[in-house]
Amino acid sequence: MTTYVDAQRGRYGVESICTVLQFAPATYYAAKARPASARSLRDEELKSEITRIWNEHRRVYGADKVWAQLRREGVQVARCTVERLMRDLGIRGVVRGKIVRTTFPDQTATRPADLVDRQFRSVAPNRLWVADLTYVKTHAGWVYVAFIVDVFSRYVVGWQASRSLRTDLALDALEMAIWARRGEHLDGLIHHSDRGVQYLAIRYTERLAEAGVVTSVGSRGDSYDNALAESFNGLYKAELIHRRPWRGLDDVEFETLEYIDWFNHRRLHGEIGMVPPAELEATHYHQSTPVAVAGTQ
Repeated sequence: MTTYVDAQRGRYGVESICTVLQFAPATYYAAKARPASARSLRDEELKSEITRIWNEHRRVYGADKVWAQLRREGVQVARCTVERLMRDLGIRGVVRGKIVRTTFPDQTATRPADLVDRQFRSVAPNRLWVADLTYVKTHAGWVYVAFIVDVFSRYVVGWQASRSLRTDLALDALEMAIWARRGEHLDGLIHHSDRGVQYLAIRYTERLAEAGVVTSVGSRGDSYDNALAESFNGLYKAELIHRRPWRGLDDVEFETLEYIDWFNHRRLHGEIGMVPPAELEATHYHQSTPVAVAGTQ
């Protein structure tokens, strides 16, 4: 009630407002003089931290991820409290839109087998990659972006943007992924995509074979064939693309670079235990490295 009186007192005066609301002005003044409660003070401290985290993470986090980040920083608070305070602050996480397909099957091409069968799980990095394309509407025309994601960690290992849906777009993203994993064992890695012509092109499949990567293509021809890659595209659109207008290719490339760096190294992912992809991979390799045992004399 005091908040309402504070907002309107300059226009109507305290006494007039209290008369209409049927309580004594003394009640208002007593409430204003009363020291803030411990809960109110704590709420103000938490609001500051919540706002900081929300801003630092591109203003896309909802209550779950803000709460998880607070806990990672050693701040003990209930999730319901975070949700309540975010509602008071008028901030919320982004909401994904519907998925639109941007690759189209080549009905005449010979297709590799579907080695994934919609089971997007992996026990280690470089066992299963998924690839897909998406598009961005800009003032200068359409821009197309290709991504390759490691299923184990959700780490974006390769990406490329272009004004054309030519095969080179997907191939350039693949080259980045192979370069990013240089020095790592890729033999037997499965590369999964939908039946888009870019991924069935001879140059693309030859490059996969040259790197020792096994090709897998969805067999049923619908969005579930490559659901994890399309899920990433949905995040990319919701968290970056749909939040502002775009001038052209250079604009999209620069902001995508910034987004991927955040996505790989700082964004918390619920599917992998609320940690960033790079942290999950680092933990995996640390736990997989044998510990040297000192010899005895």
